[in-house]
Amino acid sequence: MAHPFALSTGVWDPSHRFETSWILPPYVLGGIRLLIGLYAITVLFFNIGYQCAHPELGGCTESAKSFSFFTVLTYWGLAFYFLFAAAHTLSYARTNSALLDRWPRILKALHSLYYTTVVTYPVLVTVVFWGILYPPLYGQTGFTSTYGLWGNVSQHALNSAFLLFELIFTRTAPPPWIHLLWLILILALYLGLAYLTAATKGFYVYPFLDPTKQHAFVAAYVFGIAVAIIVIFVLVWALIKFRNWVTERKLGMDGKFAGGRSAHTEKTVSPVHSSA
Repeated sequence: MAHPFALSTGVWDPSHRFETSWILPPYVLGGIRLLIGLYAITVLFFNIGYQCAHPELGGCTESAKSFSFFTVLTYWGLAFYFLFAAAHTLSYARTNSALLDRWPRILKALHSLYYTTVVTYPVLVTVVFWGILYPPLYGQTGFTSTYGLWGNVSQHALNSAFLLFELIFTRTAPPPWIHLLWLILILALYLGLAYLTAATKGFYVYPFLDPTKQHAFVAAYVFGIAVAIIVIFVLVWALIKFRNWVTERKLGMDGKFAGGRSAHTEKTVSPVHSSA
């Protein structure tokens, strides 16, 4: 690619892949996305309120700390993605034109990157939590309350279930390879935030980032996470490619569109898309 950072000038998403499914009608897809978004945002606000109401859990101070954790930040991202995706899908179902159609091209490109983060980072969160951070791995007793079990399952297991829904039931195209660079850059920026938190707040968000305890292994953990996101991206890219091959080429299920239109009609009737 001669200009990897340049925005494309072609027609943007001519068959509404971001708003449609190969099997679910637009209203159903939008409704499910809305329910997922509302559930995720409820988890986040309930956690804040519950911690503030229970001083033994650290109170509001502990809630404030949560905004330094990659898990929580990605869960906020997941919640708002599904809410915005629901708005785009439901507006498309109602009017045959998604809100995304009318956004500037830079915002469309950012939405595409946003989607890529949603189908990759939750896997990283799930793997790191259950593989490295799960309490019994440190000789602790695990979840000691229903609240602790629910909160951790919601943020460290259901996050990947939500991701799988997007991967399996939508019609999105494989993400551009340039997105891999942005995924690594975002992780690098988060690493800076983690050490800024340690310097200003006096605690490490994750024990494997503490050089006083892990010493040289910190670099190994950081490198391992970078490798993990590369592997996850490649697997996600391949899964989306395979999904589209099976559903569209082998099964002939081009998609469920607003107004019962066909894939061919969808690509030709929208003046908004042709001018994007």
